[in-house]
Amino acid sequence: MAQTNKVPVAVPPDGGWGWMIVAGCFIVTICTRAVTRCISIFFVEFQMHFAQDYSKTAWIHSLVDCTTMLCAPLGSFIGNRLSCRFAVILGGFMASTGLILSSFATSLENLYLSLGVLTGIGFALCYTPAIAMVGKYFCKRKSLAYGVAMSGSGIGTFILAPVVQHLIELYSWRGALLLLGGFVANLCVCGALMRPITLKEEQLSGVLSVDEENTYNKQQNNLNSKSACKPGQPIRTDCLNRCVFFQSLQEYSFFLMPDFMVLAVSILFLAYGCSVPFVYLVPYALNVGVSHQNSAFLMSILGVIGIVGNITFGWLTDRRCLKKYRYFCFLVAVGMDGLCCLLIPTLQSFPLLVPFSVLYGYFDGAYVALLPVVTSDIVGTQYLSSALGVVFFLHAIPYLISPPIAGWLVDRTGTYTAAFMLSGFSMIFSSVLLVCAALIKKCFRTRSGSYSTNSDPKLQIWTNTGETDYCVTADQEPKPV
Repeated sequence: MAQTNKVPVAVPPDGGWGWMIVAGCFIVTICTRAVTRCISIFFVEFQMHFAQDYSKTAWIHSLVDCTTMLCAPLGSFIGNRLSCRFAVILGGFMASTGLILSSFATSLENLYLSLGVLTGIGFALCYTPAIAMVGKYFCKRKSLAYGVAMSGSGIGTFILAPVVQHLIELYSWRGALLLLGGFVANLCVCGALMRPITLKEEQLSGVLSVDEENTYNKQQNNLNSKSACKPGQPIRTDCLNRCVFFQSLQEYSFFLMPDFMVLAVSILFLAYGCSVPFVYLVPYALNVGVSHQNSAFLMSILGVIGIVGNITFGWLTDRRCLKKYRYFCFLVAVGMDGLCCLLIPTLQSFPLLVPFSVLYGYFDGAYVALLPVVTSDIVGTQYLSSALGVVFFLHAIPYLISPPIAGWLVDRTGTYTAAFMLSGFSMIFSSVLLVCAALIKKCFRTRSGSYSTNSDPKLQIWTNTGETDYCVTADQEPKPV
């Protein structure tokens, strides 16, 4: 495979081919996140066909989500080392193969491997590199670009949910999975759109402050001076290994940022809470007497309102008045999703479940669009691909355990109340954690600012001439003490 030459540019284009990257990422989110959400429509079909309980059947959806997020760093690694284009095309081939093989499954264990693992790995190789590419092509309109790109999840859910239900009725769940496998093969076409781009080293000043940039350059010079690689000499194996090791350390240096560590911890609770409604909304609606078509329509409402949340929050947080409050908009969206989950056990009819789908879908779309933007604001564009890989990796374990735990609670209690309550409190705790961290950071800034003002040498300097002491202040002329 011929290597594509990357053309250095001074600044992100903020348009041009960047909109084709957004379009490609839009299709990627449809084929990955929307298809994953629609797997919950197969839940009852799998349960009835294989005669299994809620907990065992829920492992299928859990494995798809978990594998997608668990292998997100692998997608970042392949995208950084080879190319985003190669990663997306390879992932599309694997995901399509997994869905096609799932249509021939004879047990839940077969679905665990084909649909859960193989398809999940394919989604992981597509999802993270495609999202990172949008951040490389946009700077000023980054929130809007991400809002449009991530809205594919909502639009895909809105369109695919009733379509998948109709396909199941026409061709059974096997035929529906086979057709989904052909649809997901379009990821290979999206990969072809991912034209590589390289920003010049001068762009480093857009990510780091002047002092941090100087420190970075000194560290780079030290690494180069310590390296055994000298110009004009053949590259030795130990030299190559050492260079790769230092480069890997540099790629993940954002782990030392306190803001990123707080975000990482909060994501663990967020990921646990956000997956339960998508898995159990349809079974819950069926349990309270809603028809199959209306239950699938609730998922469609989640999807289409999520589009509104993606685009409106993306556009609003690009405005000058809100641009510096992206972080707080993110935590508000997460907290509102949690409150919606706490209310769902009281909603036991289709007219009452529609407002839930509207509110939850809107704020879900909002935080999904803002998550890569907030991550980029914290770590910078330079580390965005690797940081997104870690962020999505942190979703893996919660995605894996939350549906089975919720299914176990349903089996034990006979109702969905405990499952949705735990989901809601988990997201609220995630939001509260971010609020506490922001308040603590603000208090430290206030105290350090007060200290620096009182001890500023420009405001108060004591000098000794040998005969007379003088006190120099900002408000008064020097006068003898």
